[in-house]
Amino acid sequence: MRRTGNKARAAAALALATWCALATATASAERADRDKPVDIESDSMIADEAKKVATFDGKVVLTQGSLIIRADRIVVQQDNDGFQRGVATGNPARFRHKREGLGEYIDGEALRIEYDTGADRVEFFKGARLRRDSGDDIRGDYISYDARTERFTVKASNDASGSGREGRVRAIIMPKKPAPQTPASPGTGRQD
Repeated sequence: MRRTGNKARAAAALALATWCALATATASAERADRDKPVDIESDSMIADEAKKVATFDGKVVLTQGSLIIRADRIVVQQDNDGFQRGVATGNPARFRHKREGLGEYIDGEALRIEYDTGADRVEFFKGARLRRDSGDDIRGDYISYDARTERFTVKASNDASGSGREGRVRAIIMPKKPAPQTPASPGTGRQD
């Protein structure tokens, strides 16, 4: 006979493995995070071991190293090949992650964030936005990031809500600061 606690631990492990994959799906993510433990807090969790699905509800906070995901609900599912797919929803769902080798963070948000570890893809739906500490900011109704090709796709909504911004993607890309130049040493200047 299995104990309920074992089922909860198995479902939590499935969910944790899925979110670990999100860290690997973003090529610029901090690699050291992959080896760190995943911690999920929520108001409730329902697990269906037969379907390999775990649902976390209510102020869900997932952390793994520098990765932080906040959502109203996170649903994770594992397929027969061991790949995981997850959906985080919120008003909005948010994430924050440190870029590899840099002191810079990437922040993202959308009403729904979906990821697929088999395809190495993360998608943001409805009110999607990605920002970097450098000031770069991308907005659209849909943003997709393919980690295999390191390619972003951003699409705007076709909703005619009368906001004046229908069908538009917005990107702010800050100029890169030049590397500081070292002053010339005395005696290395021009000789006449």
